[in-house]
This record gives sequence, structure tokens and C-alpha cells, in this order.
Amino acid sequence: MAWNQPGSGQDPSGNRDPWGGRKPSGGGNKSNPLFDKLQSVFGGGDPNGEKQLTRLLLVGAVALWVIFGFYRVEQAERAVVFRFGEYSKVETAGLHWRPTLMDSVRKVNVERTEQMPLNASMITEDENIVDISLTVQYRISDPKNYVLAIASPESTLAHATESALRHEVGSAKMTQVLGEGRAKLAQDMLPRLQSYLDRYSSGISVRNVNILEALPPKDVKAAFDDVIRAKEDKERLKNQAETYANGIVPEARGQGARLIADANGYKQEVIDRATGNASRFQGLLAEYRLNPQVMRSRMYLDAMEVIMASNRKVVVEPGGAAPLLYLPMAAAAAAATAAPAAGGTSPYIPPASTGNLRDAERSGRTLEGAR
Repeated sequence: MAWNQPGSGQDPSGNRDPWGGRKPSGGGNKSNPLFDKLQSVFGGGDPNGEKQLTRLLLVGAVALWVIFGFYRVEQAERAVVFRFGEYSKVETAGLHWRPTLMDSVRKVNVERTEQMPLNASMITEDENIVDISLTVQYRISDPKNYVLAIASPESTLAHATESALRHEVGSAKMTQVLGEGRAKLAQDMLPRLQSYLDRYSSGISVRNVNILEALPPKDVKAAFDDVIRAKEDKERLKNQAETYANGIVPEARGQGARLIADANGYKQEVIDRATGNASRFQGLLAEYRLNPQVMRSRMYLDAMEVIMASNRKVVVEPGGAAPLLYLPMAAAAAAATAAPAAGGTSPYIPPASTGNLRDAERSGRTLEGAR
């Protein structure tokens, strides 16, 4: 059909349209259903409605920008804020806001104690090799320096720890590192390690250094184990000896003090007895000089009283009387042997009393000679 024929795509206004007043299916601008609905809500094809829609979209975008800018910092954290990549400030705990897409935040925990393990082989002062395992406990003291001053804080801490350890081990002998010197090694290492980290402005505060193991090389480990066991046996035996000494020495000192006290007491007793006997002899001597016969008889009677009081007494009547004697068998036999065969009148004196009589007679002779 030609375009100029009547009824061929001609619209009522007289314009000829080869598509019959319809737009091609594949050409032209397509309509957006969502945009059409919003346009119908805000005034159809009115330009003011389009402005209101744009304004609404802008307000929504700003609201989302503000809402997503809020962030929270916990009590144990600090937030390092960057504006366009440049350091801005450090925020403490609480709720904060930052301009989204302008500011960035990096949070660090400043109250948690972190641990870093380290295993290294070191050369001692006496040119021996030891294998050391340790852990470093640290905290973040300065969030700004921790984030900005060094690129890798953990790697810096590891290198600084190895350097401080190498300095301390290189100044000690192998026996010290393997034995009781490990505690001192850790104490001396801590301030040196902290000085290194402060020099780097790392923002790290070292809390403690714990040396877990210090071992010799595997080839000589058995020999060093024997040395360590020998030292432990030495300390054990030394402690046992000190314990025994602490138990026996005070006891011996107490016995010695008791013997010395007994000896001093016996000494004083002998001195007092001798002094008393001398004083009594001086008194008797004065009386004996006044009346020798009476004092001699008195001394004899006193001596016999003492002797007879401490021994069994046998009384034999003179004149040949034969009283009934109640004597033990041994005492009776001794009396029969010692009595005179013809019924003499001499009294029987037991053997134990003879010495006392001699002492009495000797005292009498002494007094008489002194006179």
C-alpha cells in the first residue's frame, strides 16, 4: 500500500503516519513504571512534581549519609580518625559521628594484654649455642603511634625482642642461661626491649617477658641434662644436711649447756660442803681446846650415833647372858664368827661401821694434834 493512499496510516488530524499512529515496537524511549508512578503521585507531568521528587531523593540520601556516619567506641578501645587519609584525632569510648566517605576510623584495644611468642637460637659469651623460647606480654599505650609510626607493629616488636635477647644472651655464659640465670635474663631484657620500642615510637608498652625454655643443642642435650641433675642432687643433699644440722646442733648445744650447769652446780656444792666442814672444824677446835676430854667423848658418841643409826645393831649382854636374838641368817653367822669363844664382853661392830669409827678416832687425833 502506498503512503499516499487514503486511510493508509493517516491520523484524524491529517498527518500521514506509516505506522498507523503507533510507535515502532523496537524504537523510541521506553517508559519506566516506577518513574511513571512517582511522577503520577507528585503531579503527573508537572515540572514542579519532578523537582519535589528530586528533593525527596536528595533528603533521603542525606539522611542515609548522616545515619551511616554514627559509630560506637567501646570502653577498652580508642578510635584513630583519618580525614581524607590524614590523621585527625583520637576518640575515646562512647558514641561518635564521622562524615561518611570523608573520614575513616581504625579502632584499637588499649586494655587487652597481647602475647607474642618467639623462638630463637643464640650464641652465649662462651661461644655455645642455646635454643630459647619466650613470650612477650604487651599492651597498646599510644594508639596514634601504634597506627601511624610503624607499618607493622608486631613485626617491629619481634625484631626488637630478638635484638634485646641476643644482647643479653651474648653477655652471659651457657650455664647461666640454662640454669638459674634465666629469671635474671628476663628481668634485664625487659627495660632494654622497652627502650628499643620507645625509640621507634611504636606505642607499645611491654608488661612482662617470660622465658619458657632454654635448651642446649640436641647433640649435647644428654650431657647437659646430667649436669643439671647433678646440680639438683647437690642442692638436695645440701638441704638435707642443713636440715639435719638444724635439728642436731641445738640439741647438742642444749646437752652441753645442761652438763656445764650440772658441773657448776656440783662444783658449788663441793665448795659449800668443804667450806661448811672447815667452819664446823674450826668451831669444834675452839671447844676442844677448852675441854678436850668432854669433846672427845662427845665426838665419839656422835660418831657412834651416826654409825648405829645407819646399820643393823647387835646387842650382846655382858656376864655370859644369852638373850634371844632375832637376826637374819647372814647377820647371825657373822655375829657367831666375830664373838669371843669364851663369852667375852666386847660388843659386835658390823664391818660397815669400822670405817666410821676410824674416822671418829682420826678426828679426835686431829683435834688433839691441832691443840
